[in-house]
Amino acid sequence: MKTYSAKPAEVEKKWYLVDAEGVVLGRLASVIAKVLRGKHKPTFTPHIDCGDNVIVINADKVKLTGKKLSDKVYYRHTGYPGGLKERVAGKVLEGAHPERVVTKAVERMITRNKLGSQIMTNLRVYAGTEHPHAAQSPEVLDVASMNPKNKRSSV
Repeated sequence: MKTYSAKPAEVEKKWYLVDAEGVVLGRLASVIAKVLRGKHKPTFTPHIDCGDNVIVINADKVKLTGKKLSDKVYYRHTGYPGGLKERVAGKVLEGAHPERVVTKAVERMITRNKLGSQIMTNLRVYAGTEHPHAAQSPEVLDVASMNPKNKRSSV
């Protein structure tokens, strides 16, 4: 008995479309990370990018539970002394690039190495409903209907 190890040429990549409207951010990100990594496939190989491509639409309408809109803080550093900058999740969602909330949530669930960087190129996030990937004919991945808790919000 030998353990199967997929080769990069043998991997078949599919396209999935995820609608993030009304879905809880962390639950959405964990499902997307699993699909990007390829852990949902029986041919999963840890050192190969065997995941699928994911398109996320309506990223600006994602929900955060509890007081995360006002309490969750994103930090970044300019590289200069005293250059620590912070923004609250609510301000990021209202700003010019609300899709960065979803991208950061998924990015922090993916392994932090060269393979993780390669895997993150398979994620496309859009704030609105339109996307330029209709030619790939993506399958719809309905995260909201997977679990009743995926649709819950603080209200």
